[in-house]
Amino acid sequence: MFILVNLKAYPCDPVAVAEAARTVADAHGVRIAVAPQAAHLDRVAATGVETWAQHVAPVDHGSHTGHTLAEAAADAGATGTLLNHSERRLTLADVDGALDAAARADLATVVCANNPEQVAAATALGPDAVAVEPPALIGGDVSVATADPDIVEGAVAAADAIDPDVAVYCGAGVSTGDDLAAAADLGAEGVLLASGVAKADDPKAALEQLVAGV
Repeated sequence: MFILVNLKAYPCDPVAVAEAARTVADAHGVRIAVAPQAAHLDRVAATGVETWAQHVAPVDHGSHTGHTLAEAAADAGATGTLLNHSERRLTLADVDGALDAAARADLATVVCANNPEQVAAATALGPDAVAVEPPALIGGDVSVATADPDIVEGAVAAADAIDPDVAVYCGAGVSTGDDLAAAADLGAEGVLLASGVAKADDPKAALEQLVAGV
């Protein structure tokens, strides 16, 4: 089970969260990655934790002020990137372009989607993984795997019908070990979470609780 902790723009210490994630991952043999702000990628990567960019732009080298270049993210230590998060929506054409950019930089990819229909469209573009995240549940206290298990099962089925090699993750409201277990039972191979760790008083304890049943 893959756990991707998105720090968004929360006022947390990215290095402290990364160190906690690395410690828990090593102790439990669980794959945990951290996605910090682009400016913090190198500091997070220096902790030894698996490091992901929150976004890369569908551009190549050139006149693209303000865009996150995939090669720059990789140079800073990122090994993967989120794309099309509900807080950073892209057109389908831009998702395709961003996937090309990530491939140039040898970055793994997770394309986020709202529902099984969007999961199918994203899967057809050939990412490494897709993640179903209903926007209404993002940042809440109820996991998608509990509040809407059908959407997770539907996403798994939709992706499998297009390309069974594309992994399916789920996110929105994930914060506990029970949430992780429920996601796995529904066929998800990983989870995306944010506030449950990034806003926790003790990120290490929050991660320990999350992986306790793995």
